[in-house]
Order: sequence, then C-alpha cells, then structure tokens
Amino acid sequence: MTEIPIRFTADRQAYIQNHMTLAAVAMALAMFVLWLMGSPHIWTGAVAGLAAIALRGWYLASEQLAEVWEITDDTLSGPGGRRVPLDQIETLRSMTCFVQVITRGGDKHLIKYQADPAATIATIERHRR
Repeated sequence: MTEIPIRFTADRQAYIQNHMTLAAVAMALAMFVLWLMGSPHIWTGAVAGLAAIALRGWYLASEQLAEVWEITDDTLSGPGGRRVPLDQIETLRSMTCFVQVITRGGDKHLIKYQADPAATIATIERHRR
C-alpha cells in the first residue's frame, strides 16, 4: 500500500482551466443580460465577465492553491480543521476538477482543483477499505 500520509494538493493548471470555463460562462451570461435589457453595447458584458472572473481568480489563487487534503491511517483531513473518518465516507463523486466527499451523516466536502479527480477518488477508495 502507498505510504501514509497521502496528500492531495490543488493543481495550478486545473485552477486556470476551471477559471477559463467560468469566464466563458460569465461572459455569455453578462452579454445575454445586456441583450435582454436592450443595450446596444452587449460586448461590454464579455469584458465585464472576463474581468470579474480574472480578478476573482487572481485574488483567490494563493488561498485556493494552498489547500491540502491528506489521508492518514483512518482519516481524511482538509483545510480549516475538516476531518472525515474514512469509514464515514458514503459517496465520492467527480465534478469537473473537484472531488465531492459525502459522509454518512450528510456532510459534504470538496477537494478542489484536482488534475485527475478519478485518481483522487481511486486513492481514497483504496484506503477506506
């Protein structure tokens, strides 16, 4: 078995890719809203959407990319003191570059910006048995 502790760190490329997708959605949505309002300058929605997500990405990057989840002998631990006993994990689900962890008690946690969410899930599954 793999040596303990196992760390899941945020991947910079996954972070950038996720923000590029968010920017595209924000740009389209802002343009659509301006079109609905009858604005003759719907292109400004694209600029605003891109600027908003770029600023968000830049501002949060140091915090988001520093998050680390870790498997110890019987616990999955994350930022902010989150602790999930491995035997309490009910569901692991991939959501784009995130891994959602759902406990038997209904608590939900996100392991964010994983380069390979399927590999993260497989590693957790291997250690919870």
